[in-house]
Amino acid sequence: MQLGMVGLGRMGGNIVRRLMRDGHECVVYDVSADAVTGLVTEGAAGAGSLAELVSQLAAPRAIWLMIPAGLTGKVVDEVAALLEPGDIIIDGGNSNYRDDVRRAAALKDSGIHYVDVGTSGGVFGLERGYCLMVGGESADFARVEPVFATLAPGGEGTSPAARGYLHCGNHGAGHFVKMVHNGIEYGLMAAYAEGFNILRHADAGLGARSADAETAPLSNPDHFKYQLDIGAIAELWRHGSIIGSSLLDLTAMALAKDPTLQNFAGHVADSGEGRWTLQAAIEEGVPAYVLSAALYSRFVSRDRAEYADKLLSAMRLGFGGHTEGPHK
Repeated sequence: MQLGMVGLGRMGGNIVRRLMRDGHECVVYDVSADAVTGLVTEGAAGAGSLAELVSQLAAPRAIWLMIPAGLTGKVVDEVAALLEPGDIIIDGGNSNYRDDVRRAAALKDSGIHYVDVGTSGGVFGLERGYCLMVGGESADFARVEPVFATLAPGGEGTSPAARGYLHCGNHGAGHFVKMVHNGIEYGLMAAYAEGFNILRHADAGLGARSADAETAPLSNPDHFKYQLDIGAIAELWRHGSIIGSSLLDLTAMALAKDPTLQNFAGHVADSGEGRWTLQAAIEEGVPAYVLSAALYSRFVSRDRAEYADKLLSAMRLGFGGHTEGPHK
């Protein structure tokens, strides 16, 4: 199948490579001319502009956008202005599903079709394949299914879902499912981080501990005298443990490379999907305790709780004369 690709970052470029390996014809464009040139040397057809990309595609066209969510709306409008009725725009980035619903409706009058794809797989997708969550009309899904089948991990499964891709529903459904997927990812990451942090401080009974009214004592310091090899435990849990996962694999790799994590400041970003998941949960009236705590912990990591913490100290000083003590 012939496909246009706009956006050749880590995922966009590797999506093109995986498609070309399976015989698909790809026409590529990126604001970075070097990114285009690199894929041209690997067999893709390059374009110097969106108009040039569209001109190289046979109608009915299919163009996949793999760009940051903040730019997607602008680029959808620019691409749509160059297309003809029957062409398809595929948004494979992390857009808000509400934007998909609006964009699909706006494009309908011009006869341009819209498909949203939640794409999971990251930097490993080229070799392992991508998990694809697709939203849009059934006929459009069927048209582009050869692309999805190539990009997905595949295997011997008897259904698309068992092979790594699924038509989840109408416009927005793909990104809705991917949104919740990423919310779950926040929770899983937080659980690993908190668990390893408990292991990291299992030696709390070995050091001197303040004996004053401001410091809760250990119930028994002898119960906390373990100096554990955190990296070795992470590696151990990868083999036969029920909590094994790709995220644990990445954790073990990181600890093997940098056991003290000295190259990380611990300021954890959130790109939006966790917030959108909680917004959906609130509107549905569904509790999401773990996901909300995981999102808030990211805010704390970026010092967004500093003012509140200072107020807590001020109140404790005011009602009980409690001083903060040395900062650690």
